[in-house]
Amino acid sequence: MKVVIQRVSEGKVSVNGEVTGAIKRGIVALVGFEKGDLPSFLEKMADKIVNLRIFEDENGKMNLSLKDIKGELLLVPNFTLAADCKKGRRPSFQSSELPEKAKEMFETFVKVCEKEVPVKTGVFGADMKVYILNDGPVTLILNSKEIF
Repeated sequence: MKVVIQRVSEGKVSVNGEVTGAIKRGIVALVGFEKGDLPSFLEKMADKIVNLRIFEDENGKMNLSLKDIKGELLLVPNFTLAADCKKGRRPSFQSSELPEKAKEMFETFVKVCEKEVPVKTGVFGADMKVYILNDGPVTLILNSKEIF
């Protein structure tokens, strides 16, 4: 499971011109699943995202979490995060989880995150337009293989 998170002032996702999810201050997370990802990763990743101290406190230090600031989370499914670009010029997606299983894991991940913070989402499998007003910029990459 790979997740790219960005601290944002605002973010939104639209499909066919219709906004499917929009947030103000919080985190936009692009979420991709790989073959071999386990359901146990979902709770751990959700905990990491909502408690990661990437928001500034009154002294300008990154000391506050998404939960601390009562921020929102915009989850965007993104299978391209599992791409392998080591060889050639065309990404390989052989390590990407099968769409049916990835969709199920994404939907479960949304439910897990909703227990902690307000969540909005993109649409799995859709051609989405993602607007991200990155604050900082602060962008971090979380990989379940490296942190769990």
